[in-house]
Amino acid sequence: MSALTELLLRIGFLVLLWAFVFAVVYSLRADLFGVKVRRMPEPAAAAAPVAAGGTAVGAAATNAGAGRVGATAPIAPAAASAPASPAGGPATTDKVSRIVITSGPKAGIDLPLGNEPLTIGRSSESALVIRDDYTSSHHARLVLWGDQWMIQDLDSTNGTWHDGARVSAPVPVKVGAPIKVGATTFELRK
Repeated sequence: MSALTELLLRIGFLVLLWAFVFAVVYSLRADLFGVKVRRMPEPAAAAAPVAAGGTAVGAAATNAGAGRVGATAPIAPAAASAPASPAGGPATTDKVSRIVITSGPKAGIDLPLGNEPLTIGRSSESALVIRDDYTSSHHARLVLWGDQWMIQDLDSTNGTWHDGARVSAPVPVKVGAPIKVGATTFELRK
């Protein structure tokens, strides 16, 4: 083997080794510090929705049960007994009021939806904490855009799936359509 070939192989090996080191450091940084969350633009029509009583409902209004959900969330029997809303229609605030986990480590949990964005991930900072090896620290986010629920992937490693399609940009959620985050599948229902 010539000296030039040996030198090129050594340089190639070093470049490959450093690329691997940088990939590991980037992965660790993303797991420890999370990824930057992009904000969705505010729709003009949803600036101040008016409730039935004539009072404005701001973006800060939440349901009582829309807080953080840890590993000790109760399993609601209503998840199995309540019928699902018809699948396929847009998931608006008047058509859905809860999130039901249908498979995964927390299968059977039924949570009310508020008006605040719901972050889903492995981090304890997430509103819905899912602890499995396939979920990123800050994996996805359900956000209310006007009166329509949207699912947004937060640059997760394994991706977010809605109704069998990978989510690359914020996507309108359909009532009863499966949303897959890591090893967990959930749906929005009435």
